[in-house]
Amino acid sequence: MTTLHFTKTTTATPEQLLAALTDFGPGRSEVFPNSHDDQLQVHDRGTDYADVTEGGGGAWERLHYDWSDPRRVVMTTTDSNAWGGKSGHIYSFTPLPDGRTRVDATVVRDGKNVKGKFFAILFKIVGRKVLGGAFQETVRAIEARSDERSTQTA
Repeated sequence: MTTLHFTKTTTATPEQLLAALTDFGPGRSEVFPNSHDDQLQVHDRGTDYADVTEGGGGAWERLHYDWSDPRRVVMTTTDSNAWGGKSGHIYSFTPLPDGRTRVDATVVRDGKNVKGKFFAILFKIVGRKVLGGAFQETVRAIEARSDERSTQTA
């Protein structure tokens, strides 16, 4: 099992981060490069949860999203072609006194088969760079989207 942690300070608000993480519409791949739009399927959605299949690059997973705490999104893997066990993601948002937000992300990868175990080992070696780079891109895309929407409403 591989567990990776990432942190970034952003100009996006916790509300903007939550909105982006829980936007399962077209263009999701522009914010989350590892979630290809053609593989996205929303099975169920409520006011503070969703059941979604997404993926890309040969791996997919079905995730139960829970955002009952608006400062935290817990994504639990319920099915996957590679991941099992305790796999999932947790995003936490901490407002800072200067108006920015600290985003903390934890990614757990527990391989359930040869493919998953191979990727889990690979992530131990290059995961910080690969997944960390994707995390940085995601936060930048959310900032850009938030800035764009703020400009449109001004």
